[in-house]
Amino acid sequence: MSENLKMVTKNMYELPLQSVLLDLHKSVASQAKTTIKFRTLLKRLDKTLSSIELVMCECGRLARVLDRPEKETKMFIYYLENGKLTVLKCSKIKCWNVYKKFVHANKLIRLDRELVRFFQVELQDKLSVRFRGLDLVDEVGQVLSVAKRAGGFQGLPDVIVGLDFHVKEVKCMLLKEENKVVVVSAPGGCGKTTLAKMLCQDDEIKGIFGDNIFYVTVSRTSSVKTVVQKLFTHHLNVNNCEFRTDEEAKNELENMMRQMGSQKILLVLDDVWSESESLIQDLKFSIPGYSILVTSRFRFSSIGSTYELSMLNDEDARTLLCRSAFPCEGNRMDVPDDLVSKMVKCCKGFPLALMVIGASLRDQGVLKWKTTLQKLSEGQSIFELNSSLLLSLRASVDALEDSPIARDCFLDLGSFPEDEKISASALMDLWVELYNLDKEGMYTIEYLLELSSRNLLCLVLAR
Repeated sequence: MSENLKMVTKNMYELPLQSVLLDLHKSVASQAKTTIKFRTLLKRLDKTLSSIELVMCECGRLARVLDRPEKETKMFIYYLENGKLTVLKCSKIKCWNVYKKFVHANKLIRLDRELVRFFQVELQDKLSVRFRGLDLVDEVGQVLSVAKRAGGFQGLPDVIVGLDFHVKEVKCMLLKEENKVVVVSAPGGCGKTTLAKMLCQDDEIKGIFGDNIFYVTVSRTSSVKTVVQKLFTHHLNVNNCEFRTDEEAKNELENMMRQMGSQKILLVLDDVWSESESLIQDLKFSIPGYSILVTSRFRFSSIGSTYELSMLNDEDARTLLCRSAFPCEGNRMDVPDDLVSKMVKCCKGFPLALMVIGASLRDQGVLKWKTTLQKLSEGQSIFELNSSLLLSLRASVDALEDSPIARDCFLDLGSFPEDEKISASALMDLWVELYNLDKEGMYTIEYLLELSSRNLLCLVLAR
């Protein structure tokens, strides 16, 4: 450790200041060697203190620094003594405690800045370049190892059609001050996840939320604990992060978000199931600029604003099918346009069906197209032609396992003609007779609304 600060004193505070600076420097150097968590900031602090010692070795410079009100110098010495305690606490902060790491890193950065501020007259030549443009949030982000990306998700699919308009619509809803939670609702395979990823990579959204876009895929059995653990692991690189209770996890996440100050935050919860509605409520914090985007097969009308993601129009549906079936432009295998149009009609604007059917017909001749179309025309289910499509949508039906009558009510829809509207009153009368429900219609309406909330049927107002 340098002894450069041991010089002739011309001011009653020179010796106390020299002493506290030397003690602080020794503590910083020691902690930098033994503590991994804050090593970057401790090394920066070590360089600052070394620079102070170098310029203070010149006779008279310390006197000029101390040419200020006595009270200010006394307060600064007291601040440095507390700063030493802060440095010594570095090794005691647990790796998993992101909130305490955040707060402690903030204190170290502030200590570094206060040193530069106090000695700025003497250090401006040596330190101005290093501290120019230093941003507090960037430093804290470095300590927390925040991934500099909006996501934590896999990339977008190669083929995206018909979602640009929906991205703009959802973005407008999300940026309204009154909309703290926006739910994108649609059946499985309609592009909800793709839309959410596109939104996260939108230039305007990234400009507003920056690196504070946190994306989590919520499994059917997720809890607040597991969701927060995913956030800390994938976005903050905090490994072995475990919480004892949901409440503890919730509090840690809220504390971390509040430490971000005035920065806007976007939390994306992808593929949320009906039984996880309370999870969304638990993650709603009263923090200015904090928004939540939810994608789900279900409707959560009591939580926030809902955006119904519609099926593709004929033009977009045709484009998606052709891109899946004919990835190389010009390689149409002589498939007539009318055959393509009929196949598009069979898929009914359903994105997943268009992609799967298109892929199954890739590099196939006209005969394969005709036989596939013939099977569909004769009533064979589109799901029978491709098991992966069936598995993708089966989960929505399996979610009814806790309500066997609702499941049977849904299966009854298969008894009605395809592409025809069904009278709600006739359907409810049928259910009353089949399942001995109340004749007043209370339970039957409940089942009707439940199927609608799960996007398994579409309710249309009669004109």
